[in-house]
Amino acid sequence: MSPSQEDYLKNIFELQHSFQKVTNKRLAEMMHVSAPSVTEMLLNLSQSGFIEHTPYNAIALTKKGRQEAERLVKKHRLWEFFLTDKLHYTTNNVHQAADSLEHCTDDKLVQALNKFLNYPQKCPHGGIIPGNGQGETDDDDLVLSEVKLQTPVKIVRIFDNREFLDYFAQLNLKLNQTVTVLKQLPFDDSLLIQTDTGETLTLSKKTTDFIFVEKAHSAQKS
Repeated sequence: MSPSQEDYLKNIFELQHSFQKVTNKRLAEMMHVSAPSVTEMLLNLSQSGFIEHTPYNAIALTKKGRQEAERLVKKHRLWEFFLTDKLHYTTNNVHQAADSLEHCTDDKLVQALNKFLNYPQKCPHGGIIPGNGQGETDDDDLVLSEVKLQTPVKIVRIFDNREFLDYFAQLNLKLNQTVTVLKQLPFDDSLLIQTDTGETLTLSKKTTDFIFVEKAHSAQKS
């Protein structure tokens, strides 16, 4: 499998587990490629049995595709953990380096790296590392955009996309921070939130779709 094919599978996996609709347009935006390039690659992946793709742009991983995507995501998230924990990369600068490393990592190195890191449960962005989740998955999270007003929630995961990671860092929000949605603005569905330090922020719908939370009073995850 080529690095390009691997990137497509990994991005489809990320979108599916972030409750985003997987479309040609969304993949083209994420990967900075042309629409015809996406169409060609999706046809290739479909013919290889990794995805199901209908004329109405519904894209989903097959069982074979999911297994391969989980293997790729595990590599990526382990390298992210290594780079932040051992080499002190910042969480918004680690994504691209991990992308490069994962493509030259075989299964033996994955096993050794996982053992060396003591089988971490989550990557620096809060995503569950496949096989290390102890029964938990990314699907257990809630999307911030769908949280009810006045409900305290803890930020447990952010969308693993380079542009969004840079933007999130500028917001001065942190993983494991408690926030409360004060108001939804009807014009564009932006949310007014308050942090546990008393600061208020207005976040766009797109931003709150990329932030994942759990109810603060039941938050037990590390």
